[in-house]
Amino acid sequence: MQRPEAWPRPHPGEGAAAAQAGGPAPPARAGEPAGLRLQEPSLYTVKAVVILDNDGHRLLAKYYDDTFPSLKEQMAFEKNVFSKTSRTDSEIAFFGGMTIVYKSSIDLFLYVVGSSHENELMLMSVLTCLFESLNHVLRKNVEKRWLLENMDGAFLVLDEIVDGGVILESDPQQVIQKVNFRADDSSLTEQSVAQVSLPRLILLLWNFLPSCTNYLLL
Repeated sequence: MQRPEAWPRPHPGEGAAAAQAGGPAPPARAGEPAGLRLQEPSLYTVKAVVILDNDGHRLLAKYYDDTFPSLKEQMAFEKNVFSKTSRTDSEIAFFGGMTIVYKSSIDLFLYVVGSSHENELMLMSVLTCLFESLNHVLRKNVEKRWLLENMDGAFLVLDEIVDGGVILESDPQQVIQKVNFRADDSSLTEQSVAQVSLPRLILLLWNFLPSCTNYLLL
């Protein structure tokens, strides 16, 4: 019996995005409308995503494998990468058997790190998606001050793009929609907690007032 031919790794995203990656999207299943087909995660992976300030200090970092298992090794890697990229106009570097794509914005440096055999265009699409999504979350102020004040939003953005090293999404519009949904859901949860807690607080005060009144009368 012949083994079925393996399908090429899909680009995260449909339509034109898949065509840009250099291969067609996987065919729809029998009887399944193409427009309703659920997007499958890609098998493209990244090793790390790092954001440094213009002094090379870490602001945000996520490592997805054990290439740099300790914090000391990660910091040394970030220092070396920053020293090799902070004064160049290039957008890609090859360092230590890894492919690194990067972008600067005011006082920030954004890095996406992949293996030496990873698709450079795919890594660049992750970097672009990260920057464009942050640009929206930070209201077009992609700089250190605003990043530090919105770190929760930055981590939400990153988690929607990469999960466990696997690239889930490279379309910033999709990322922004998902981040907004999660933020709205979080605010509703906090509101629900407040609504539940308020009656308890009133009941506590109501029970406490008589004892205060007795104390004052004494």
